[in-house]
Amino acid sequence: MKEPTIAVAVSGGVDSLISAFLLKQQYSRVFGLHFTTGYETRKTDIDQLKDQLKIDIITLDLAASFEQKVVQYFVSTYTRGKTPNPCMICNQKIKFGVLLEQARKLGADYLATGHYATIVNTLTQPGLDISQTRLEKGTDAKKDQSYFLARLSVQQLSRIICPLAGFTKDQVKALAARHHLVPVTAKESQDICFIDHTGFFEFIVRKAGIIAEPGPVVDVNGRQVGSHTGLHAFTVGQRRGINCPASQPYYVRKIDPLTNTLHVCFKQDLAKNEMTVEQMIWHGDKTDTVQEVAAKIRYSHSEALATLSRRGTFGHVRFSEPQYAVTPGQAAVFYRGRQVLGSAIIQ
Repeated sequence: MKEPTIAVAVSGGVDSLISAFLLKQQYSRVFGLHFTTGYETRKTDIDQLKDQLKIDIITLDLAASFEQKVVQYFVSTYTRGKTPNPCMICNQKIKFGVLLEQARKLGADYLATGHYATIVNTLTQPGLDISQTRLEKGTDAKKDQSYFLARLSVQQLSRIICPLAGFTKDQVKALAARHHLVPVTAKESQDICFIDHTGFFEFIVRKAGIIAEPGPVVDVNGRQVGSHTGLHAFTVGQRRGINCPASQPYYVRKIDPLTNTLHVCFKQDLAKNEMTVEQMIWHGDKTDTVQEVAAKIRYSHSEALATLSRRGTFGHVRFSEPQYAVTPGQAAVFYRGRQVLGSAIIQ
């Protein structure tokens, strides 16, 4: 069996830097891929990365694909009153879609990234059948990014490596310091990468050509309690910006673009016992359509015990305990222990 050729997606940060470093210790045929989206605020010093890693790094312009598959999806979903997760779409369509395709065309057998997640496939577990490829949590519970990879197919996962699966963030930083490896990006971004300094809602207005129109703010009893200046400025579960005086703070319960109405409620009314989901991607047992799962309804959400009933690409989730801010457009990810069973989009 010939040694595989590995492409590493390098952003300039410490995670991808150490991923490439680790792979170089194990494989002789490793090269880097750096892609641009058209939203960079400064150019990444690729030459410095090459000097440190001693590998070839190819830069690919993916701006057109990124605009079409990620930015337009983000904006159009938001204008329909839903709240998308663009990072998950970027992983599905760009990093492990277009970039993986380019890596394969350039001769790579696998694409590696700096995600803190575990992928069990034929490379990490020789002799495994491709259909048994699975996604699991990474070792670092605080940094685990399996949630963000949960929209990937078995075919995509079978060609991906995550060298940091068994590392913590502190270990990665220590390894970089020990080997004098210096990231060329100042810090990790915690925000949406394509939102500029003008701000989140201003970006949506500009991209969608929205003319913000004021409309009613209605409580759970159907009583108008105020008015808003534009639905694009709100998401389910949001507290800020409602500006309607009451005995306790209001939270956004529902966004209705058809009537331009913002529905609000008090926090205790925000909890839901169940939800419906669509666009199911399932890696678990295909025969058992009703399963006990641990569900995450957003990345920062603690796992909640639930019963999932699947029917094709649709599903119904009933929580053991009510959950707050179940947000249409967000991804729900279903776990059993460390394993990701599947994911879907909240309706």
